[in-house]
Amino acid sequence: MSSSSETQETPGENLRPWSRAWYEARVATIGESVCKNLGFYMIPDEFLLSVVIPVYNEEKTLKKLVSRVREVPITKEIILVNDCSRDNSASVLAELETEFAGDELNQIRVFHHGVNQGKGAAIRTGFSQVCGDVIVIQDADLEYDPSEYPRLIRPIVEDLADVVFGSRFLGNQAHRVLYFWHYMGNRFLTTLSNCFTNLNLTDMETCYKVFRRDVIDTITPLLQQDRFGIEPEMTARVARRNYRIYETSISYSGRTYAEGKKIGWKDGISALWCIVRYGIRD
Repeated sequence: MSSSSETQETPGENLRPWSRAWYEARVATIGESVCKNLGFYMIPDEFLLSVVIPVYNEEKTLKKLVSRVREVPITKEIILVNDCSRDNSASVLAELETEFAGDELNQIRVFHHGVNQGKGAAIRTGFSQVCGDVIVIQDADLEYDPSEYPRLIRPIVEDLADVVFGSRFLGNQAHRVLYFWHYMGNRFLTTLSNCFTNLNLTDMETCYKVFRRDVIDTITPLLQQDRFGIEPEMTARVARRNYRIYETSISYSGRTYAEGKKIGWKDGISALWCIVRYGIRD
């Protein structure tokens, strides 16, 4: 006979997180209002998330990053675009394709550029291949945490937003302390972008930009920037079309240049030009 002190199984404990059955089990246990305050909600069973990952010389972090993406319990297609890496990233991608074969929750698709074109070009390639309902951009390093996807996509799943920016500067998530002038540069570029777009974003340069599928279908044919100028360009294009834009806080574990950080002062100058260029006209 089992002891009365044995721990009882929580309803829905063995269900996939964020699924309809999982959410309904929690509502039945703690109530809808508590679920809302805890950030619990339902992702439809037929939902597909597209994760677009530009890759350039990321052999040291690529496997670990993709493993973290894989762990997120949402049905996903993971689109990796190798921008002519000079290290062993291509070999790592081939290993990942073999490893993911037969994974029903995570379909992996790999594309290669014959010449290095830049992050923006890799994002455009990824956008042109997506099949999902919602699309998120993910850097191939370990600066951004994929476990935050459920929080990032929630405003879109609940039909509150068309686009979501994950902000490193909203203040209630862990944030590695690094370069003061990078911080000031980001704030300056975001403020200038806001002046042209009439938005009140706190982090225009964030990697974590999330889009409804119809937004991607609209803006992808218009995108032009090959490098980091893609960030202000995407921002200006979604602002001009009056999409519903939300921000949510994210954690950030930034890299030093010794650890592989790639963006430099020339990219800042380019971002200035792109803010003015796309802020004035399409």
